[in-house]
Amino acid sequence: MRKIRLIARMDIKNENLIKTIQLEGLRKMGDPNEHAKKYYEQGIDEILYMDIVASLYNRNNLSEIVRRTTDDVFIPITVGGGLRTLEDVRKALQMGADKVAINTAAIKNPQIITDVANVFGSQCMVLSIEAKRSRTQAGKWEAYYDNGREHSGLDVIEWVKKGVDMGAGEVLLTSIDSEGLEKGMDCELIEAVTNAVNVPIICSGGVGNAEHVLQAAKSGASAVAVAAVLHYGRTDVPTLKREIKELGVSVRL
Repeated sequence: MRKIRLIARMDIKNENLIKTIQLEGLRKMGDPNEHAKKYYEQGIDEILYMDIVASLYNRNNLSEIVRRTTDDVFIPITVGGGLRTLEDVRKALQMGADKVAINTAAIKNPQIITDVANVFGSQCMVLSIEAKRSRTQAGKWEAYYDNGREHSGLDVIEWVKKGVDMGAGEVLLTSIDSEGLEKGMDCELIEAVTNAVNVPIICSGGVGNAEHVLQAAKSGASAVAVAAVLHYGRTDVPTLKREIKELGVSVRL
């Protein structure tokens, strides 16, 4: 098993850190900058900011939050939500993001994947995929967009192959079915995607404890994004990392 990066996922609506369940409903969790600073001080490896309503309003609202975060936080930051153009990506990077996660715009215009990779480097271009298990075809998942609200009709495995071929250097894979439930990740999905492409896969959705991270690592994940267990204070970063290490998974302490 490879070394696992632990990423704090911060879903943002307006100025608030929020938490959803299966990308629906939401609960306000407070000031995102305070949480980011706390997780950074506790030893999180990266921060992932997602503007969950950006696609609805055709804009990314995270500039100020990201700019303030970079005053206190010195680890990689990925920003997603509402990034439509190279200019949007440039602004996010100027505010302090290291990488951008693109879903809706990539589904509507896959060329943006290549354009971002060519201009800013493939390591900057994270293809964000919101996957939902097919009710009619076993072992198949459909890619959704607009924060899980819209069907794309795209098969996740075919889409991830195309996205990587077009220049995505990393994939953020969110299981809509597991998101927010804290009952474990969709390891069948993780395995199918990690077997299909040869870039790092950040897996998101369903972490409730260290055992779930172990299962994701066994399934091929390079990184695991954690939200609810940290936001609700069920554990903290040092405890979670220690427990992950005790299970035999290499993690940066």
